[in-house]
Amino acid sequence: MSIVGRYTRLTPAQSDRAVREPGWARELAEELAEAEAERQLSVADRRCHGVGTAWHALAFLLDRRGFPVDLLHDAAEVPDTAAPGYGPPRLLVPERVRLAADSLAELPPHVLTEGVATDDLAQAHVHPAGLWQREDALEVVAGHYLELAAFVRTAARYRHALLVRLG
Repeated sequence: MSIVGRYTRLTPAQSDRAVREPGWARELAEELAEAEAERQLSVADRRCHGVGTAWHALAFLLDRRGFPVDLLHDAAEVPDTAAPGYGPPRLLVPERVRLAADSLAELPPHVLTEGVATDDLAQAHVHPAGLWQREDALEVVAGHYLELAAFVRTAARYRHALLVRLG
């Protein structure tokens, strides 16, 4: 089973409640994702977004570029002992979402992957290892990057927080 990265946009009231009631935040994220899975929505209209197994590659490539926001770990833990997955959910506050959105706008996908080969990701033990055997692996990651950037821009526009989960 592979680990996937998931983001959920939360209104200010929802993010406040998420801190007070972490189990509620997990349930909300799951309900929103399930409801959206049945509909064809643009990235801008979604409340949930998944980057699949590209989460680790995106984190690695963004870190390599000195990106000012760690979109996985630069967020406060939301203690949820019942949360399935790999570590507790995290909450990226609206101010950090705005910084991320502005920084993503300045980093085109070809610059993100510039000077990197799939062998570099494999040697750095970026998961999933099987992805780096594909010829189009970097294009797959760049596609996830473009969608994530659009999702983060929407969150910033609405001054939403992001609930970040790995699982």
